[in-house]
Amino acid sequence: MTTAPTTEKPTNHQSNLGVIAGAATAGAAIGVLAMLGRKAAVQAPSALAANWVAALTAEHKAVLKIFDALEATESRNTTKRAILLAQLKHALAKHDVEEGNVVYPALREAGRTEEADHLTKDHGYVKQYLYELDNMPRDSAEFPAKLRKFRADLEKHMTEEETDLFPSLRAQLSDEKNKALAAAMNKEGFKVA
Repeated sequence: MTTAPTTEKPTNHQSNLGVIAGAATAGAAIGVLAMLGRKAAVQAPSALAANWVAALTAEHKAVLKIFDALEATESRNTTKRAILLAQLKHALAKHDVEEGNVVYPALREAGRTEEADHLTKDHGYVKQYLYELDNMPRDSAEFPAKLRKFRADLEKHMTEEETDLFPSLRAQLSDEKNKALAAAMNKEGFKVA
């Protein structure tokens, strides 16, 4: 004896689960697209620069704008200081990954190990400043002085890179190697953008 297949209608509960699952999938897809869009927007100025030195120089200028905004705050602006400090940390972390994972190894590969080690050491001090500022009360009377010292040291590092080390490395490398360096730097930057 064979039984005829039944065509049961889904219950409201089953139908609701399907709608919920579809909405969750659509929400996740929108979230992934939004994240990729944000990453592309953050990395775009570097990716669109004429060369990797110009890209890093543009990032230096963007970091200095965050310093400007931080330096313009008053001790009562603790929330604004916290937000700007978080932006500074993110911008410097992204920049550190690009330089530390791509440019400094290229310096070493080009026989300029001492220069690469010096710049890597500077990045350690950048992290120390960020740690100290992050662990300091935002309304501390010491905050502006620490920020100014940090900026002065960082500007010295940036000037050394922009006026000497990076242009001379770029001149030392072939066009093909410079293009590969720019592509690798942008790939690293996109990962953490």
